[in-house]
Amino acid sequence: MGLRDEQKQATRERVLEAARDLFNEIGYDETTIRAIAERAGVSVGSVFTTFASKAEVLSHVMERRLGDLYSEFDRVLPYLRGSTADRLCSIFAIHYEFETRRVKLFLAHIAASFSPSNEPGITPFGRNERLASMLVDVLTDGVKRGEVRDDLDLTLVVDSLKAFYAWNYRMAAAMGSDATAMSAVMDRQIGLVAEAWRPR
Repeated sequence: MGLRDEQKQATRERVLEAARDLFNEIGYDETTIRAIAERAGVSVGSVFTTFASKAEVLSHVMERRLGDLYSEFDRVLPYLRGSTADRLCSIFAIHYEFETRRVKLFLAHIAASFSPSNEPGITPFGRNERLASMLVDVLTDGVKRGEVRDDLDLTLVVDSLKAFYAWNYRMAAAMGSDATAMSAVMDRQIGLVAEAWRPR
């Protein structure tokens, strides 16, 4: 990598770090590209030569965070035990514990997902293929173990679980609820879904 490439990479790193902190401190709507540039110590033009929009910056910030999260999952997934519902509860509890460390950042990620923009380079909440894949794997294993109906629409169940997960963040936004409180609600929601997937 040449000097110019190294400088571009260093600028990118500073922008992502500054944006992550600002999104978490003051929220997505209040954070401007100018504020990100000032915090990163770069020009506004430098931000725009690296990223097309604020939404793309947020998407890359979250992509990096998810890389850290899924490194943790690679370590713990083989050790998850219990019923299908228990294993799903564990997966979401780990997500809540991780994301509530920077809860305003994750709330920004959810909020940005409802933007009408579908810019290239942006992965909004709900399109996380790694999470969807983990949930499908657990449910498929539940079918094999005879705990889950084999005619279940797995995509619909996964979409429903992700919707519950995101909806529960209203507790953090409105009441300052922590990961434990949100996980407890998610456990009950998974219990309700589990009643519907039991073999008849």
